[in-house]
Amino acid sequence: EVQLQASGGGLVQAGGSLRLACATSGFIFDDYAIGWFRQAPGKEREGVSCISRGDGYGNTDYADSVKGRFTISSDNAKGTVYLQMSSLKPEDTAVYYCAAQRIGTQKPDYWGQGTQVTVSS
Repeated sequence: EVQLQASGGGLVQAGGSLRLACATSGFIFDDYAIGWFRQAPGKEREGVSCISRGDGYGNTDYADSVKGRFTISSDNAKGTVYLQMSSLKPEDTAVYYCAAQRIGTQKPDYWGQGTQVTVSS
């Protein structure tokens, strides 16, 4: 059974930091890109960051809005992907989801449940 378990959300003041974790199981970790998405109230879901280890180099990508503030990383032994979020802004407030997408396909195959991140001003 495929599982993605997101955790680490919470309430933080602007300028603060949080680290989200996405624990995965049930699929071959190296065959998938793992991404973080977020959805704020009244807004569409947007991609935040992703990491792919299919080529062995752990390629990463970030939305322009989080570049320089968020860092994605992975622990292959644990099958876990982390999103370190720093210099948080109120506009980062959203439910954050992690998803797994088989490398070479166009959309995520599996989704985890969301974790709420709230940044107060």
